[in-house]
Amino acid sequence: MLDTLDARLAQARGGELGHLDFLQVLCDDEITRREAHAIARRVRRAHFDEQATLEEFDFTASPKLPAAQIRDLAALRWLQAGESVILFGPVGVGKSHVAQALGHLAIRRGADVRFTKTSKALADLAGGHADHTWARRLREYARPSLLILDDFAMRELTAPQADDLYELISERATGGASMVLTSNRQPADWYPLFPNPVVAESLLDRLINSSHQVFMNGPSYRPKKRPGRAATTPAKPSE
Repeated sequence: MLDTLDARLAQARGGELGHLDFLQVLCDDEITRREAHAIARRVRRAHFDEQATLEEFDFTASPKLPAAQIRDLAALRWLQAGESVILFGPVGVGKSHVAQALGHLAIRRGADVRFTKTSKALADLAGGHADHTWARRLREYARPSLLILDDFAMRELTAPQADDLYELISERATGGASMVLTSNRQPADWYPLFPNPVVAESLLDRLINSSHQVFMNGPSYRPKKRPGRAATTPAKPSE
């Protein structure tokens, strides 16, 4: 409370705050500070690639973007229900931005979030088999209220990778925890990437049928986020 104590004392001395008002405002200051610190701590633990929010996402970048569907997801009813979200479409349309923005919203609501590339998560779990820490590493991915797997289904999986992914998603489904997946492929095209059709059927049917699927289409969103990008006037052709 020391951060705002002097300012609040000055208000009280000036007659702006009564005794009870002074105490209430001072407590409100401390609650706000603690909430801000908690959000900052959860953001650090999430390991986002970028500090992306829906407020700064340009929905006008493409008329093909499902803006209404994305804004509906921002209400986070799916998170409260333990459901998942699949964002799929071409490269560069803003899937990762929206995924991380949903993660930021979840953090503001008090949820613990973890963001990672799917390939990185699978490599991490594979390392656990080598040093006998696999169970601990799996728990770290299963623990957060929301796990965001970026670039899901990029390439064919090996049998050990498919098994690890099965265990991870099954563990989270058992606990009713939500996920957000981004992918360049539509969910129907994920099945051939698994070497074992039985594992693919068991894993993907459960995941896909309990998820909100959002097809994001349009031109690449990345040029709009390029550092130092500014509008330029084309040079006139020489006469």
